[in-house]
Amino acid sequence: MIALNHRDHRASGGVSSAAGRADNLRLRVVSAVVLGALALAAAYAGGWLFSTLCVIASGGILWEWTRFVAQSADTRILLPGLAALLAAFLLTGAGRPVGAACAIPIGAVLAPALMAVWPHRYPGPYAAFWAAAGIFYSGIAFLGPTLLRRDAELGFVAILFLAAIVWMTDSFAYFAGRTLGGPRLWPRVSPNKTWTGAIGGSVGGVVAGVCVAYASGLGKVAIIGFIALLLSLLTQAGDLLESAVKRHFGAKDASHLIPGHGGLMDRLDGFLVAALAALLIGILRQGTDAPAQGLLIW
Repeated sequence: MIALNHRDHRASGGVSSAAGRADNLRLRVVSAVVLGALALAAAYAGGWLFSTLCVIASGGILWEWTRFVAQSADTRILLPGLAALLAAFLLTGAGRPVGAACAIPIGAVLAPALMAVWPHRYPGPYAAFWAAAGIFYSGIAFLGPTLLRRDAELGFVAILFLAAIVWMTDSFAYFAGRTLGGPRLWPRVSPNKTWTGAIGGSVGGVVAGVCVAYASGLGKVAIIGFIALLLSLLTQAGDLLESAVKRHFGAKDASHLIPGHGGLMDRLDGFLVAALAALLIGILRQGTDAPAQGLLIW
């Protein structure tokens, strides 16, 4: 779930700047490989181990989001948010995915209520909205991959399929954007992303998804390729959404938890949006007990 991203880092000039960029890229790659391997190992194991990894990551995302909204780790947001994530974690483990999904909006309602009860620390007129949005955002980060992995038959393949699309989308976009340049994609939100990077990322995501599907013996590769393209585009949309949130609050990185990458939000922004979409596709076709089959079998 950790990927290279196509955010350009402009040089300040000279050899030292080039060396600094090379060192930063090396650090990004090492972090991506190590954390990606750990995430895939947990996904392969499945069960409580994978759910635990997901809920920890989701809690970290909520903490980062809260720092944007309240300029500090506001307990009025963290307490209901973490309680909702814990409830979703326990209900998922107990085989109640619907209950797990319902726990998140309950936490999202409680946070603004607490902020209204103790307004002496109320940081702004829209803070209640951002507090609720952060709980939804972190909840999606947990529910998407966890409920997909619950599918006993194709859960791991679905996570591998999703991770390959996200990783290759981000990596191809990063290198295509830096190598080829070109017109900016959305300069007001993310000035260093290019249309070339977006196209390159989409190509990489489709190729990666089709390769995983082919290697897993799944049929109807053309349909799988279309699903991969959709998820690749949503990966990039999730990246832009997170960039817009950070720009709104005047932040460059969500945090500094991951060396060379920034925060969890910075690395999982595209993944969580794509995972939610993949989960919804699977549920619409096969229900909550077999969403991975609904995603991959056509």
